[in-house]
Amino acid sequence: MATPPLQSETGPLAAPAHVAIIMDGNGRWAARRGLPRVEGHRRGVEAVRRAVRSAIELGVRYLTIYSFSSENWRRPPAEVADLMGLLKLFVRRDLTELHRSNVRVRIIGDREGLSPDIAGLLDEAEERTLGNSGLTLVVAFNYGGRQEILRAVRTLAEAVADGRMRPADIGIDAIAGALDTTGIPDPDLVIRTSGEQRLSNFLTWQTAYAEYVIAPEFWPDFDHACFRAALDEYHRRDRRFGGLSGKAG
Repeated sequence: MATPPLQSETGPLAAPAHVAIIMDGNGRWAARRGLPRVEGHRRGVEAVRRAVRSAIELGVRYLTIYSFSSENWRRPPAEVADLMGLLKLFVRRDLTELHRSNVRVRIIGDREGLSPDIAGLLDEAEERTLGNSGLTLVVAFNYGGRQEILRAVRTLAEAVADGRMRPADIGIDAIAGALDTTGIPDPDLVIRTSGEQRLSNFLTWQTAYAEYVIAPEFWPDFDHACFRAALDEYHRRDRRFGGLSGKAG
């Protein structure tokens, strides 16, 4: 059954162009059920599949998922190994279906020092889906917002040192163009699951004017109804971007 369009009293509503999700709560989901943490991560992968389908059905053009942060390497080695194994499994099992669904995959984050097998999988996902024109699935892997800004600043500093640009040329657009997300619109909506209320070094630059929805569900329980509820909440907001209310009389 097709998903009915988002509606207001005056008619259909357009979905936000870009939704970004901080997928939180896998470990707590498992702990509450007396299960190992890896089972929570496995169920989290299933939730990613549901979120991709929901984004397509609801008309979202860009979906960014925070899959593995720069700080996640500090977790116990066994858990990191489990997460890497799930990443490999996801790419091997799901890439064909994503490609068939016209999904383009983009990877953001630092690829310096990644193991060759992981780096190869990330490259394969991007290259195989490069020509697709449907949903863009942005996977933040080995990603940190501050680290991304640091890499961008260094890139611009090198350009100045080489004489390719002047310090006065460095503005908002130049910085945005040096980020991992160049060519991707800033998120309209950031969803964080599990009830936690922090950004956790996610898209620090890009979320300056995003709306935030805190979902109480742990990520493995996040389903189509939860996704739609977050979009409904987004449409109740009054986005002013520092100006006056668009709803003011």
